[in-house]
Amino acid sequence: MKRRISVCMATYNGAEHIEKQLASIIKNLSDNDEVVVSDDNSTDDTIAIAKSFNDSRIRVVMNHPDRRGHITNFENALNHAEGDYLFLSDQDDIWYDDKIVKMMKALEKHDLVVCDCKIVDGEMNLLNESFYELLSSGNGLVKNLVKNTYLGCCMAFNRKVLEKALPFPKDIVSHDTWLGLMGELVGSCYFLPEKLQYFIRHGSNFSITDGADAMNDQISPYSFSEKLKMRWVLFKNVLKRKFR
Repeated sequence: MKRRISVCMATYNGAEHIEKQLASIIKNLSDNDEVVVSDDNSTDDTIAIAKSFNDSRIRVVMNHPDRRGHITNFENALNHAEGDYLFLSDQDDIWYDDKIVKMMKALEKHDLVVCDCKIVDGEMNLLNESFYELLSSGNGLVKNLVKNTYLGCCMAFNRKVLEKALPFPKDIVSHDTWLGLMGELVGSCYFLPEKLQYFIRHGSNFSITDGADAMNDQISPYSFSEKLKMRWVLFKNVLKRKFR
């Protein structure tokens, strides 16, 4: 039987971009798949636009008002997902039409897969040809504790990884890094050498300092002491989860 896919999208005031992103995702899905849109109490038309697709595969769930923020919002989406394989999605990128097909093929052999992407601005002008080249991306537990190269919106994984990762520790600053490291703990992680989406960077990105941004010295907005603290928090939580 065909394995079900859940695309987990975290949204917050994404009305300007979400329609194009959802349209690109829907092209990738089969009838049995789903998109779980977890909304962090948006004040614009984000939810209305998601529902306007009138597609039963799109489910909108609300993040708890007492647990607001992009990390808990993604966690909420993952908690509601019913699929055998989980894909993460930001609200404002654009997927290639063959993203899921190619990543699912890699997931036949690996527990967590990351694809490369082209980095563009809000007008789709090319900023960088390859995220991998920009950050020297690759797997490895120690490598990614020292300098994270996992990018959540380019990531997919199986339920074995999800079960290891949930619940998210309350003191982590990056769900991208956490999920990548959990993949390293439970099995095989693979950086697929193909660009399968546009990673759009503009002033309104709600996750502008998330994930690889927060944990990579080349582009991190944090001080040296803050980055050391982040790494200690991750290391501590990885050890706890390893022996859980």
